Amino acid sequence: MFSNSQLQRLLHQHETIHELVAGLTETQLRTPVNPGKWSAYENIAHLAAYQPAFLQRMQRLQQEHEPLFERYVADNDPAFAEAVQLHTGQLLEKLRTGRKQIISLLLSLDDAGTWRSAIHARYGKLSVIQWVEFFLLHEAHHLFTIFMLTSDLRKT
Repeated sequence: MFSNSQLQRLLHQHETIHELVAGLTETQLRTPVNPGKWSAYENIAHLAAYQPAFLQRMQRLQQEHEPLFERYVADNDPAFAEAVQLHTGQLLEKLRTGRKQIISLLLSLDDAGTWRSAIHARYGKLSVIQWVEFFLLHEAHHLFTIFMLTSDLRKT
């Protein structure tokens, strides 16, 4: 089953975004800090768009024997293109509701369900437990990026 660390991060890690963006305007969040790189807003949009893709992968993993998942590329995902049209508040709500769906699915799995696996095009065969860790670490990477970007925005 999932570790206490994974469960706590699944439940609360995404909530950090509220603290990171507090006091910044929509315009500031959308301002690119590093040329050619995503803004804080685009990082948030990516996280909001990726959650449904992750949920679909977990559902498919339960239905198929070791499906192959290609690397997720946000710029190729129509959901990302839609997400960047939303207001930050809408993205945060999308993150909240998407996370509830992911948690609901994951907590409904029995031991056999958590040990089912799928193939990642780069990282190979991963169990559900490993996919969850990958998801959380990916999210943490973007949270750190948002932290750095919003810190830079506050300096100016």
